[in-house]
Amino acid sequence: MKLFKKISANRDPNKSHIPFRLNFLFFVVFLLFAALIAQLAYLQVDYGQKFATEVNSANNTTATASVQRGSVYDSTGRVLVGNKSHQAIQYTKGLSVASDKMYTIATKLGSYLTVSTSSLTDRNKADYYLANKTNLKSAAKHVKTSTDSDVLYDREVTYVEKNLIQNFTSAEKNAAAIYAKMSAAYSLSTVNIKSTGVTSTELAEIGEHQSEMPGVKVGTSWTRSYPNGTSLTSVLGTVTTEKQGLPSDNIKTLLAEGYSRDDSVGQSQLEKQYENVLKGTKSQTEVKTQDGVIQKEIKKYGGQKGDNIDLTINSKFQKAVQEIMMSETKSVGASNPYLPGAYAVVMNPSTGAIYALAGASRNLSTGKVTENALGTINQTFVMGSVVKGATVMGALQSGVITPTNNTLTDTPIKLAGTATKSSWFNKSGGTSLSLNASEAMEVSSNSYMMQLAMKEGNYSYASGKALTMSTSVFSKLRGYFNEFGLGVKTGVDLPGEATGFQGASNTANIGKALDLSFGNYDAYTTIQVAQYISTMANGGRRIAPHIVSAITGTNSDGTQGKVKTNVTPRVLNTIDVPSSYFDIVQKGYYLVVHGTSAYKTGSALSSLSPAVAAKSGTAETYHGTTATETLSLATYAPYNNPKVAIAIVFPGMNSSGGTANTDTAKLIYKQFWKYYSK
Repeated sequence: MKLFKKISANRDPNKSHIPFRLNFLFFVVFLLFAALIAQLAYLQVDYGQKFATEVNSANNTTATASVQRGSVYDSTGRVLVGNKSHQAIQYTKGLSVASDKMYTIATKLGSYLTVSTSSLTDRNKADYYLANKTNLKSAAKHVKTSTDSDVLYDREVTYVEKNLIQNFTSAEKNAAAIYAKMSAAYSLSTVNIKSTGVTSTELAEIGEHQSEMPGVKVGTSWTRSYPNGTSLTSVLGTVTTEKQGLPSDNIKTLLAEGYSRDDSVGQSQLEKQYENVLKGTKSQTEVKTQDGVIQKEIKKYGGQKGDNIDLTINSKFQKAVQEIMMSETKSVGASNPYLPGAYAVVMNPSTGAIYALAGASRNLSTGKVTENALGTINQTFVMGSVVKGATVMGALQSGVITPTNNTLTDTPIKLAGTATKSSWFNKSGGTSLSLNASEAMEVSSNSYMMQLAMKEGNYSYASGKALTMSTSVFSKLRGYFNEFGLGVKTGVDLPGEATGFQGASNTANIGKALDLSFGNYDAYTTIQVAQYISTMANGGRRIAPHIVSAITGTNSDGTQGKVKTNVTPRVLNTIDVPSSYFDIVQKGYYLVVHGTSAYKTGSALSSLSPAVAAKSGTAETYHGTTATETLSLATYAPYNNPKVAIAIVFPGMNSSGGTANTDTAKLIYKQFWKYYSK
């Protein structure tokens, strides 16, 4: 015990108590870590780039390629828009392919394949020339050096453009055009080097040397075809060509959605509206690369052709109506120099299904007539008296007349400071008639409609009195018109629909409210008139017109498959009024054609069978200072069980009048019952 106490007393309290062996172990571990760190540093500094290159040199990635677009069929199953296949020479760009490798491939491919050089630019030529390493070094000697590689390359391009490309041979131009298409492709995207017109000799030679040109292959491209004619082309729309590429106004969005720059995409009308339906699903191919060069391609998914669109239109009926509008425009235009064209819409009043959209534009200088079916939805005209049914319905809704109390006397309207406004048959006041609402429609009384407007504007009319109505009468009248589709978009499933045109609604133009009441102020499209008369015919349901009836799939053999989606009627609004209101207006449409008055305006249609109901219109217009008129017509049949509604307009007619609207209606009805009698 004494010894122990002595030793303890002699120990230094500040000295470490860790045994020597443990310190030695820590030292060894330290040396091992130092060696590991040194080895990692050695590998990273001396061999890092090598290892990264080896990792990147071999890679498996998925590439995609476009497929056929869906087809468009008419209501009887005829193909309106299909696809025509072409053998194509294609190139799939590898990962980080060096420009000199593409130069070699393009040059070799150019010896077997001839492509168009019409769009080849000087920059394209310079890029091809400089892709050759020898040429690049040579050009670098003639320009001022720069630490910025982009600046240096731009200087080299400028030098080449000024001095070296003027004497390019046809073979060099051909290879440069091929190189331009190859270099513009994204990594692992497939582009068409030549999509049409590939000869059998080109196919054979390229096939024989294909292994010498990595990424080059024989494939298939498609262009749109129209096997049943082009009478509806303006409505069907177009797709971009390979040369056009993606639309510049939407290119970023489309690229983000997986499109390639040279993909075909709907650029107008139906092709654009239903792009997501028609485009299909791209094929997927596993691509194995080595040093950025494609070594092997394994197709994992063959892609799926786009879905198809079925239309409500019978292409034969559409063609017949279009020919009628073209023929009538040429015939009428011969004696009406200011006629800019004519338009017609035929639709089902109960479903909104469009049977025909037809139109013709006429060049006022040359008289040349061209197809313009789209004019039915984007051209607006002051339509005249066809709107009077909406005026009567609005007056009934506002309560200024009732089903049992709606008789007024047709008399010229004389207001202070304005010219006399009257009906066509009573300009002097010598043919004043006592008319109920239906009879006012029969004889197309302007006076009756103006009196309704003044009542709705809370104005008590007296001859010679100043018109002091509130401007709110404009919105009131238009509100009723809008319920039936006049002055608002119809909801048709095509882009570019016009809303119409509203005249000024201020106090200075208060007298124009009277013109509005009988259709001689605001402007509407032909399809708006068709929707309006359909709403009247079906008893108050405003239905969106539609040209597409169904979306169908595609079978494995490329034929039309089963229905995926049926388009059902889309009711935009319902005019919820007593049926007696519609009885009055519908009776008016019937009397227009079949009434007993000497002043009825639709007698030219009375011989049609089944019997029709209608309202014609004549609007006073001008071409410069020359007085013209617009002839219009809204009609449906059979009058007691409507199956079809038709709207027709002939603007810019001579002010002497005419029968182009009713003549055309009779021709269209004849064709309609020929194709739709069942």
